[in-house]
Amino acid sequence: MRSGGTVLAVGLLGVALVGCAGRDTGRGAGDDPGPARIMGKWTSCAEAAPRAGAGVVLPAPDSAEPVPTAEDPAIGRIDPAFTPVAVVLCGREIRPRPGGGAEQVVTERRADEIGALVGALRLPDRRPDGEIICTADMVVPPWLALLDERGRWLRPYLPTDVCGKPRAEVRAALDGLRLTTVDSRTVGPVGSPAAEAAGCAQRWADMVWVETTTGRTAPPAPATVPAAEPLRLCVYEVPASERGGGKPAGEFAYGGPLAPERQAAVLRALATAGPATACVTAASRFAVLRPLGGTGGPDRYVELDGCRRFLVVPPTGGAQLGQGDATLVELLS
Repeated sequence: MRSGGTVLAVGLLGVALVGCAGRDTGRGAGDDPGPARIMGKWTSCAEAAPRAGAGVVLPAPDSAEPVPTAEDPAIGRIDPAFTPVAVVLCGREIRPRPGGGAEQVVTERRADEIGALVGALRLPDRRPDGEIICTADMVVPPWLALLDERGRWLRPYLPTDVCGKPRAEVRAALDGLRLTTVDSRTVGPVGSPAAEAAGCAQRWADMVWVETTTGRTAPPAPATVPAAEPLRLCVYEVPASERGGGKPAGEFAYGGPLAPERQAAVLRALATAGPATACVTAASRFAVLRPLGGTGGPDRYVELDGCRRFLVVPPTGGAQLGQGDATLVELLS
């Protein structure tokens, strides 16, 4: 089975790519990693890397997670005495579930034609020379292990470019691998049929709480609140264990496209609201309003209980906070 761009998972660390001049990669000229630790005979991803990919895609809280049995060995350069003959990639992906929704699957894939990859992994890091421009997108490399003909394995270091991301040669070599699936196991559901039918994600973070606890918000500006495009409503319930945390995650409760009259009433309520009052009560339910297409307009978050505040996050940044009321909550209930 051929694997393409899914080999490297890419996530944006914000709503847009941001140029940053004079980036400091935090590495000096002499701190290239040493040789990787060579491990004994390879067994499986389930034993060697039970949490591979878990930081990229979060499963539903009630899903069964494998328990790590060992710490990751030290990542480093390929020892000249170690001759790689195969690569194994451990990871996770989302697949449709029979009957609707989606599920998270852990995978183990292997490739035996790895000449280009090994050559790329032996390249040096590229060091910045003067002022450089880097984007703020974060490249999350896969969990991979190189195997020799005796079955021993190691975690190779991925050489980086001047921005601290895997070199283009490494990314191209990974993308060109001809991978065969060795194992595939379901971890648990990540999307219910109801969330899929509503066009909503199964889980979402309470961004009103996140923004108000970090103090980055500004007073509401009604000029940024109106929306010309149709909106989708997604409502989430926050488990008691998540409330008050750094980034409370809610589970999908209900949602779907907003009727035009209801949308107009919601936007009027947002546009005429006053500044948020001082409050520290975490919400047990919150609503997310987004354009039906998913992009092109601000995201709106409304606490449906607790402090009943709302947050407007334009695509260009600059989150704005306001105070909701019972009328707004009723419109979204």
